[in-house]
Amino acid sequence: MSAAAPTGNQTASRALVGMEAPAVTVETHLPGGLPGFTLVGMPETAVREARDRVKSAIQNCGFDYPQGRIVVNLAPAELVKEGARFDLPIAVSILRATRQLPAAPPGTAGGDLEFIGELGLYGEVRATRGCLCAALTLNREGPAQRRLVVPAANAGELGVGPGARLLLADHLTSVADFLRAPDSAPLPSPPAAAAPESAAGPDIDDVLGQHAAKRALTIAAAGGHHLLMVGPPGTGKTMLARRLSQLLPDLDGERVMEVAAAYSAAGLPAPPGARPPFRDPHHSASPPALVGGGRHALPGEISLAHRGVLFLDELPHFKPSALDLLREPLESRVVSIARAGYRVRFPAAFQLVAAMNPCPAGRVCTEHTCRCLPDQVRRYQARVSGPLLDRIDLHVPVPPLPEHLMTATADGAGPSGADARRAVQAARRRQYDRQGCLNADLAGRRAIEVAGLSTEARRLLERAAGRFQLSARGAHRVLRSARSIADLDGAARVDGPHLGEALGFRALDWDDGLSAAVGRTP
Repeated sequence: MSAAAPTGNQTASRALVGMEAPAVTVETHLPGGLPGFTLVGMPETAVREARDRVKSAIQNCGFDYPQGRIVVNLAPAELVKEGARFDLPIAVSILRATRQLPAAPPGTAGGDLEFIGELGLYGEVRATRGCLCAALTLNREGPAQRRLVVPAANAGELGVGPGARLLLADHLTSVADFLRAPDSAPLPSPPAAAAPESAAGPDIDDVLGQHAAKRALTIAAAGGHHLLMVGPPGTGKTMLARRLSQLLPDLDGERVMEVAAAYSAAGLPAPPGARPPFRDPHHSASPPALVGGGRHALPGEISLAHRGVLFLDELPHFKPSALDLLREPLESRVVSIARAGYRVRFPAAFQLVAAMNPCPAGRVCTEHTCRCLPDQVRRYQARVSGPLLDRIDLHVPVPPLPEHLMTATADGAGPSGADARRAVQAARRRQYDRQGCLNADLAGRRAIEVAGLSTEARRLLERAAGRFQLSARGAHRVLRSARSIADLDGAARVDGPHLGEALGFRALDWDDGLSAAVGRTP
């Protein structure tokens, strides 16, 4: 009977599947024979190319590369391995198998290490996608004494992670020196992230007029509601959307880490500071780019907008198939993607802000203002499905500016941006103190209980449900918006004026009422 394989040749690493990082064991066997390199364990192209990168790095760092046959196994075999993240653990495993680095059975200082990193031809350890995801998975599932060696180039994203369990490496030789003598050649840990600072950005005071739209932005920011703006070109819809994120409060430490993990899985730098992310994909974005997935399990724009704002400009120009994929994430706050090769879940707690023109020509189709035929208008508006519109809380007309404001430098009317931000923060505190979540996240029955409807408001909602043909979902969304309006006013319950204002943001008539979006207002 043959002896068991020595555990010292096994090196721990982690794969990346969505935002999860399952454990992978790298095993090296030197059976002798003609020179060759065999890599097994379902490696994709980038992993198979590790053969040449690892060989060059080992030789250029002054180590001896084995002359015979080399067999490297990535276990478990049924897990597809992708990317160059296994270069460093493969190199360490080969050097251990050739006794150029000390064997490290589990339970020893070297055996309680995991490695992730791409290698350059001269041994430098390069940035690798998903290091923060691997660190969080290790902290959640791995043994308490286990630590993770990651590229020093990823130190920026790791400041919000479990720093005590992370070690930074910039070169293969520094890893080798550490494995030989951990006390005399230690690897540094990533520095703790500095206290996030609020980054300055565009302010709502920059927008002249559009007081109804500004009020809708404040309500959306206070309760986490979705928002649709309808109006002709040049009325400020994009300007307004870009200023919503400045009304939102800074993210706390846990939510900053959630956002950073999504960007780490995508291989992108996280938004600076503690500001909520703002994503504005072009209308040519494909369904996988919008919701995630594709050939590799990458997060899409809705996950990159997690805890922030997703702005879809020119909404009807997006593919209807892509827009319809937003329905479930708008309700569940997560997106589940099932493909033949993987099943992943990405966070999607975002606020949708959309903008569109009333018709293809940009104006409502009347005889004097537009060249579009009625059928063209119906086809244009039908590109946005009714179920998607039903999930958007606030429908806001954005009319053209009055002539006297077109050359003005200041508005002077309505609350300032600073006042709006203070009101939003106070309203959010009331919601978290009362129910532990934002109003937009309330379930139907809970929304009715929290609203504390007055008799007048209850009767008004019942009449409006029939007049505006509100679905049960639509009625509950009106109720949540009214609760946010009451919170902005500091009211303990929802009264008639609160509900009336919420209904006003839901009463846009898609057959006739879009003319309100192009009528000039004083």
